[in-house]
Amino acid sequence: MRNKLIVVTGGAGFIGSHIAWELVKDNEVIVIDNMYTGKEENVPPGAKLVKVDIRDYEAIAELISNADYVFHEAAQVSVVESIRDPVFTEEVNVIGTLNILRALMEGHGKLVFASSAAVYGDNPNLPLKETERPRPLSPYGVTKAAAEEYLRVFNELYGLPVVSLRYFNVFGPRQSANQYAGVISIFINRALTGEPLVIYGDGKQTRDFIYVKDIVRANLLVAESRRANGRVFNVATGKQTSILELAMKVIEITGTTSSIVFDKPRPGDIRHSQADITEIRKLGFEPEWSLEEGLKKTVEWYAAERQRRE
Repeated sequence: MRNKLIVVTGGAGFIGSHIAWELVKDNEVIVIDNMYTGKEENVPPGAKLVKVDIRDYEAIAELISNADYVFHEAAQVSVVESIRDPVFTEEVNVIGTLNILRALMEGHGKLVFASSAAVYGDNPNLPLKETERPRPLSPYGVTKAAAEEYLRVFNELYGLPVVSLRYFNVFGPRQSANQYAGVISIFINRALTGEPLVIYGDGKQTRDFIYVKDIVRANLLVAESRRANGRVFNVATGKQTSILELAMKVIEITGTTSSIVFDKPRPGDIRHSQADITEIRKLGFEPEWSLEEGLKKTVEWYAAERQRRE
């Protein structure tokens, strides 16, 4: 992808910033972010940062309609927050997406939307195929499923080129380490300070972890593939890792003295998760980063950040 006008919503956040850094090398990149959780330091040099909210149609319409590609990463991503405030989550994740779709109707661009494995809920039919019926367990999951449906309808009714990517458990540099963040960022930050790694339940629950650089590759691949238009794809590795195994890998890589502590299971946590990535493999996608390689890079980044702050 070269010499294109690219808009990345949520481009000052975790995944969005990685997409922006990759694309700014050969394209004009505009980052839209209301800085609710985004950080200005995440935006790559050379990209233009526009501090607006995707809920404000008038503020984003012209930027979106002029774009060749829109990578829509802006969202309220906390499951806990969505349970506490489902209306706010709906406004950001559904109305915000509708605003982008409306604006694209006035232009010529293609939309790649960040959906989530949360749409599946606690489905035992592993590995999960895209044809499984969505059964989300949280308002967050509901909003992602609803946004996917809006993309499908806009594609079928108006011919708008759109793709939805269902991310599984993404990790990597720049992921926040607060209580709502992914387990990997929490484990690493606790390990670097020698605090115990807390596992809720017996640790045998599994997740399909994918390094953020592979997520970026998947976004670029479907953006440039006409065969992807109007479709939904899982983005993952297709492999299961137990939380106990993950904790032991983090301890090994960091060389920490942290212990592993078990706590009672959290209500609503799914037991197992694993993606079937057959469909996106047909487009040429193959995960390049192993869990160990990704963890090493992520640990390096958090350690450097901690040193920088000190």
